[in-house]
Amino acid sequence: MSDARVTFLGVRHHSPACAALVRRTIRALRPAYVLVEGPADMNDRIGELLLGHELPVAVFSHYRSTERVATSWAPLCAYSPEWVALTEGRTAGAEVRFIDLPAWHRAFTDRPDGAANRYADAEARYSRATERLRARYRVDTVDALWDRVFEIADPDGLRDRLDAYFALVRGDTEADDGDRARERYMASWVRAAVAHAGNRPVLVVTGGFHQPALRALTAAPGPTPDAEPAAWPPVPAPPDGAEGGSFLVPYSFRQMDAFAGYQSGMPSPGYYQHLWDEGPDAAAKALRRTVVERLRARHLPASTAALISAHTLTEGLAALRGHPHPARVDVLDGLAAALITDDLDQPLPWNTDGPLRPGAHPAVVETVAACTGDRTGSLHPDTPLPPLVHHVTAEEIRLGLDGDRTLDLDLTNPRGLERSRFLHQLRVLGIPGHTRLTGPDHGADPRDHETWEPRSRTGRDAALTEAGAYGARPDEAAAALLARRLRDTGTAADAGTTAALLFDAVLCGAGSLSRDLLDGLAHRIRTTADPGPLGRALAVVLGLWRHDRVFGTARDPLLGTVLDHAVDRLFHLVEGLHGGPPGVDVPRLRALTAARDALLHAAPALALTPETAAATA
Repeated sequence: MSDARVTFLGVRHHSPACAALVRRTIRALRPAYVLVEGPADMNDRIGELLLGHELPVAVFSHYRSTERVATSWAPLCAYSPEWVALTEGRTAGAEVRFIDLPAWHRAFTDRPDGAANRYADAEARYSRATERLRARYRVDTVDALWDRVFEIADPDGLRDRLDAYFALVRGDTEADDGDRARERYMASWVRAAVAHAGNRPVLVVTGGFHQPALRALTAAPGPTPDAEPAAWPPVPAPPDGAEGGSFLVPYSFRQMDAFAGYQSGMPSPGYYQHLWDEGPDAAAKALRRTVVERLRARHLPASTAALISAHTLTEGLAALRGHPHPARVDVLDGLAAALITDDLDQPLPWNTDGPLRPGAHPAVVETVAACTGDRTGSLHPDTPLPPLVHHVTAEEIRLGLDGDRTLDLDLTNPRGLERSRFLHQLRVLGIPGHTRLTGPDHGADPRDHETWEPRSRTGRDAALTEAGAYGARPDEAAAALLARRLRDTGTAADAGTTAALLFDAVLCGAGSLSRDLLDGLAHRIRTTADPGPLGRALAVVLGLWRHDRVFGTARDPLLGTVLDHAVDRLFHLVEGLHGGPPGVDVPRLRALTAARDALLHAAPALALTPETAAATA
């Protein structure tokens, strides 16, 4: 299906130059269809994306089954090529469609890197494939190379340069099974769009890594002109018993920034927003001004002379490097040279690949923060939200937790205990709003009051939406998240981890937690090979089983099962042990003490009798 009606634009995610190319191309082509790399399960809800949000936002996708939980984000900002394709395509009257597999699909979740970001598939490959180009242009990073060749270069010929660049990237890099599955699926959308478009053009906007493969896959002979239009590809649905979906969440420049560990796209979103809005010269000026303002606000040296010096150095570096305009790295190097007089014990972060490291010079920290920007998106009030958001809001009102006062909760009072459990569920889910100052630390802790203090609720809506991947109600979501943490710790989990998970389960309300969590804890105890950590976990379980009438777990049969497994496993491990390393093995002694206490105080829950235990000793 080699067809001149199809235009493929390979882009780098969050590139202003690519976004501008997409805008120019749509306005020139006036295509019938604009096909965009993005989750196809959002096609019926593209209108939600265009409600009028304050960017950046992200499409948050989730999947939950008995086997796995998967989450993914697809961030969008004003200069994301995908966002420009959506908005400009709609303005031009085109049909806009997402054409990639849903983010929960195994093409994403089975990747070796376990990419949690839809657009995280290419950056490491770029670094490997462009090594020769970086050497030729004498630049340290892919970002510096990209700026020189694309962001500050003449836009004439940009598409040809992009095609050559991405052909190099794809030619030097092996695609994995997930790539190939995604590309076959996207190619099926391209063929269907061409069949439906008649004689009108079709524009395909995807990550540049996929562009050469899509060209090849769609070059095969297609339907004859008189054939029926090809059917639109079906959108995969989660299998029976699994739940999946997508919702919009607010996002921030900090979350997008590579210096903060973001997996994909370009660093310094605050700088590139200025570049998109005003061009490279104005972006350089704005960055210098913001850095100086931040330094002065923190009472760090930033004189007017230093600012003038930074400007002069930036212009000189740009000229020396043959840049028609100051590039981001020119501005950053100029600022560093003007502001930092001390010896540095680590390389400047913009000259390496990776996030900002601990212990960086204060001027470097503030420079990176200025590049990042402080913009945080917000959703339009009409944006649909997952059920968890509504449940939490209603429960806060019902329990009187929607105010901003310090809470003193009496855990012996049913209402106080109910409020405590709800707050602990939100804590486990990572929902901002309250922090516990005082309260019981383990099952045998005699304290029966808790104090909670209100905290900033910034980021609460996004956190609730993301937590909705684990369940529609806070109790079931907290249980599912704790179960996942148990699975994720693997066999290397120590007793502290196991005990913390168990106590979190109790604080959230043992009756509301899934049996999977407690069964998982029992399995972990049965497979523990070290008596010391096992004894610590046993002590916590025993305390909960014996004493914890506050949380309703005293004599709890599920805890009794865990207790039985722990005692049985401990005696299996210590049976036949004689001697050992010099000195006192304190963890082993504590484990045996916990086992003794269990035999004395929890005999009804144990299969092992004191007589059998004595014979073992």
